[in-house]
Amino acid sequence: MHFDLDTAGLVALLLVSVRILAWAIVSPPIATGMVPHPVKVILSVGIALVIVPGVKAQAPVAEVAPMAGALLEQIVIGAGLGFLTRLVFTAIETAGGLLDLFGGFSLSAAYDPLTTTMTSIFGRFYSLLCTTLIFATNVHLLIFQGFLRTFSAIPLDGHLTMAHLDKVIASSVTGLFVSALQIAGPLIVVLFIADMALGVLNRIAPQLNAFALSFPLKIGLTLMLVGLGFTLMPGVVVQLADHANRLIQVVTT
Repeated sequence: MHFDLDTAGLVALLLVSVRILAWAIVSPPIATGMVPHPVKVILSVGIALVIVPGVKAQAPVAEVAPMAGALLEQIVIGAGLGFLTRLVFTAIETAGGLLDLFGGFSLSAAYDPLTTTMTSIFGRFYSLLCTTLIFATNVHLLIFQGFLRTFSAIPLDGHLTMAHLDKVIASSVTGLFVSALQIAGPLIVVLFIADMALGVLNRIAPQLNAFALSFPLKIGLTLMLVGLGFTLMPGVVVQLADHANRLIQVVTT
């Protein structure tokens, strides 16, 4: 019994799966501790099976040196684009960290199983909220669509310009803090005004002990402002997804 193996198809399947897996390990919403690595591998292979027929002609020859170079290139492309997407969505978690700092919750740091790091209350809450809204608003389809388009922009035998990627990532780091301030800025301004009002009240009537009153007052005010901000979060997630896709398009052109 003889079996005819499509060598080019197998090579293309391997390279496409590696790029998708490297991206899925880094990029939201799949890059969380709640998604096991075997699931990520199965998902990457399943998506690759759909893409392989269109990119099979781009596969390198099945030799050690070309295969090693192609595998390394796909890992760099997937991880670089995934990091760029993660950098954009980290703005929401950073905004939650700013609210912890100005709202008086910064001392209550806890372990976050999603990112396997120590994070504060609203930083962890905003991270969970972002992941939930990504699926609730179908933004995950937009993220996947933006990434899968890179197989047309950067074929399997193509290369990613590292200088261009470094420039975009450097500008995205600045954009991360700007986006975080835009999300949490109005709430921070209100909390700052509340601090000033309590300071003035303490000077006018020291017997009221405004310092002791500030803790429950700021906690209640922070919770109220965060609740009011829930209505704006779906639009923020959609805008961040559009921004991430534009950055990926810039890198891959």
